[in-house]
Amino acid sequence: MPGALDGTRVVDLTAMITGPLATMILADQGAQVVKVEPPGIGDVMRYIGSQRGGISSLFASCNRSKRSLVVNLKEEAGRAIVRELALGADVFIQNFRQGVIERLGLGESDLRAQHPELIYVSLTAFGQKGPFAGRPAYDHILQGMTGTPYVQADPPEFMRQAWCDKTTAMTAAQAITAALFARERGAGGQHLRLSMLDAAISFLWPDGHANTMLMEDDALRLPPISSTYEPIKTADGWASIAAVTEDQWTNLLIAFGKEDMLLDPRFATAKARLENLGAFRSELTAAAPNWTTDELVERLREADVPCGPILKLSDVPEFSQVVANETLIESDHPTMGRIREPKPAARFGETPSKIQHPAPSLGEHTEELLVELGRSEEDIGKLRADGVIN
Repeated sequence: MPGALDGTRVVDLTAMITGPLATMILADQGAQVVKVEPPGIGDVMRYIGSQRGGISSLFASCNRSKRSLVVNLKEEAGRAIVRELALGADVFIQNFRQGVIERLGLGESDLRAQHPELIYVSLTAFGQKGPFAGRPAYDHILQGMTGTPYVQADPPEFMRQAWCDKTTAMTAAQAITAALFARERGAGGQHLRLSMLDAAISFLWPDGHANTMLMEDDALRLPPISSTYEPIKTADGWASIAAVTEDQWTNLLIAFGKEDMLLDPRFATAKARLENLGAFRSELTAAAPNWTTDELVERLREADVPCGPILKLSDVPEFSQVVANETLIESDHPTMGRIREPKPAARFGETPSKIQHPAPSLGEHTEELLVELGRSEEDIGKLRADGVIN
């Protein structure tokens, strides 16, 4: 069965995580994505982190289901190839530093002058204007500017994963499909601009900036939800508990044998519990080390209190719910060997997403794509001899 984006054509001039992950989501949904890479090492993410056979896990997790075209954009013949691809595309996406793509003659005005229906996507770190526009950045730089380290702790601590990159990728994928939908309704092509800073702040805002949102002096400001994110030590590991409703709080205290706390004015209401969270946690969890993680989770399951084990990374693939969901799939990669990765998270009933094929080797589809553009064997040989392609 075809995917939801079957027949949609995407030209991807992005590198690192944000753009590649966004286009991989589209590719898993059936879009034909051509990843354009420079000669030499290609996208640097191919070689960052754990790897085998010259492809890193990080690259493979953001670039499956695509085809790789190696082309030298410093050569006019290389830029001509990209322009020709763009003429037949629905989406063109790039994350070059400000001004670079225009100097290459591949800017929005250049491409949409020839193809007005094109959805042209520009991804940046900080936006199109302002004191940081055009500056380079990576995920933890953006984390700092969103306030995330202070959500984690004080003194500040980074969230040790590239969440700004990934959040921007998902925002971009959704925005691209919205733009395609709008085009189907007659809106035509458009220029879609998205910054990591904007996407990350929007993502963090509902809970991380709950107090920032309130501007009136008389607003009731309570400790943020993040203050409740504390692991519970058990006899053999760790668990997480999340009581929200009054029934859940009551059942939690009963399950822990702490019914007396129900009468303590410090803990009688949700507001009081947040204001006295340290004391509440200390009294509540004193008994937890007597139970194993499984015993604690089962006890709270019976009490209908949300809870679960805190798993080591190596234990996640075998966790019973992950297995039941069939979240992960194993396959044989031509160079990485046996690998496992998550299936596309959204399960479509009629237009299923699927991993089309593994992440490509550098330039794996260059000749194939040029043939599709109508280039002869002689033309391709000359392009290779001139250093335009590998």
